[in-house]
Amino acid sequence: MRFFTRLKQLAHALYLTNKYGWKLKRTQDPQEKKKLRLAYSKAQLSSLNIDIKVEHPEKLPYEGQYLLVSNHRTIIDPPIIEVALEHTKLFGLWIAKKELYNSAFFGLFVRNAGSILIDRKKSQMSGFFADVKAGIKEGDSVFIFPEGTRNTTDKPVSTFKEGSRLIALKNRLPILPVYIKDNAREVLSEALDDNTKKRQITIVIGDLIDYKDKTDLETLYKQRFNIA
Repeated sequence: MRFFTRLKQLAHALYLTNKYGWKLKRTQDPQEKKKLRLAYSKAQLSSLNIDIKVEHPEKLPYEGQYLLVSNHRTIIDPPIIEVALEHTKLFGLWIAKKELYNSAFFGLFVRNAGSILIDRKKSQMSGFFADVKAGIKEGDSVFIFPEGTRNTTDKPVSTFKEGSRLIALKNRLPILPVYIKDNAREVLSEALDDNTKKRQITIVIGDLIDYKDKTDLETLYKQRFNIA
């Protein structure tokens, strides 16, 4: 029974992802893309019966350009963050790995939602940093998971990659840290098996980090959220 419930949920998720992927393809306006990304996020989370609670929303800037950094456990982390940013004008280009661009599930959405491709197999990253700079020149923020991939360990946060810090430094972007406090991977797994029960995931907004701060970004991030 759980298998069929999960299969039904995944099929609906695929439908929503492609539906909004086509809608996103029709606009280049950042704020229109933001609205569509938010609508998509709410639809996906609603189908899972998951509510998002935002702690310290007063720490969210209303507008401006930032490097948003977040921990990463599940495929629904971007929708969680999009919902957290609902009442702001912040629009960010998501750093997306090459595999997502070519994915049959996410490809159409990722290619059109506003993202910057990163190919982790390339030894030279000059093209990636040029794309980041171009996006920032257009007035966009940058959203990134500095762990580089989903954290499947028992630790709340895995090791940060150095490239995240370089993005902020090279482009003089204040760093906006957010922390998905609950183990979203477990919540998602439970919701896929049974979406009749209301569940909640909490995301915490941290104080801004100065891009000039020379302290290791992972250390600063953990300090912001009292992570051991």
